[in-house]
Amino acid sequence: MALRIPNILVFDSGIGGISVYDEIRQKIPHANYIYLFDNEAFPYGDKSSYFLIERVKAVIDKAASMFDIDIVVIACNTASTICLPVLRASFSFPIVGVVPAIKPATQITRNKCIGLLATKATIEREYTHNLIRDFAQGYQIELLGLSELALIAEQKLQGIKVNQAELRKLMQPWLSLSIIPDTVVLGCTHYPFIRQELSAIFPDATFIDSGYAIAARVYHLLEDNFELTSTLSQSLQTHYLVCSTLYNEQVQKIVDTLQKYNFYKYQLVKISGV
Repeated sequence: MALRIPNILVFDSGIGGISVYDEIRQKIPHANYIYLFDNEAFPYGDKSSYFLIERVKAVIDKAASMFDIDIVVIACNTASTICLPVLRASFSFPIVGVVPAIKPATQITRNKCIGLLATKATIEREYTHNLIRDFAQGYQIELLGLSELALIAEQKLQGIKVNQAELRKLMQPWLSLSIIPDTVVLGCTHYPFIRQELSAIFPDATFIDSGYAIAARVYHLLEDNFELTSTLSQSLQTHYLVCSTLYNEQVQKIVDTLQKYNFYKYQLVKISGV
């Protein structure tokens, strides 16, 4: 087998998926990474299932025509709960999605009260309710759908301080419960970026997300066909490219922010017809 490191595409509606990318990069530091965010259609949490299936398929199809891709990570819970079957039927490369970490939460909770914090779309999906049915029988599951948090996280990554009073107001449905969740599942890839602010509101809670599990899954799918850990792979030059579906002044701020994640090059991926 010829020596080659993989080309990994990480996709999200915004830059929340960087939390998943960062976990994958820690697991697979010697790979080529493309981070693509669909800011033209952001946020996904308030879009219809039909729109999202057509949109995400179109974006991945366009990316596949522009880049050599070995694996795609849909680093968006909303898109993953809706689009994975269609995407996997449409493309030959592996596609990994993220789902709320309900099952791991049941191993952590002490008071058997688990909070799922996600977008409204993820909260409403049958997929999410099936996860709860299959893995959380006998647990109190509190669902809170807040698409606003994705925007708050995006703004924080752009240097805008989180309004803690506003965040606390959004979390009021849980604060008024007789039993407050001691384990909170961050069911949107944006939410780990405001973990610190959420922890200030729920100081006794443990917060978990799917990033580590996704990184392990990506590694498993690639390890047989690519150089991931050898000293030879470490000698190869890696490439990092950030892409968006719309370019504006805000995107330039985001691109500047993403330099600390090794992304120094930018390219526009223009989508038409959806």
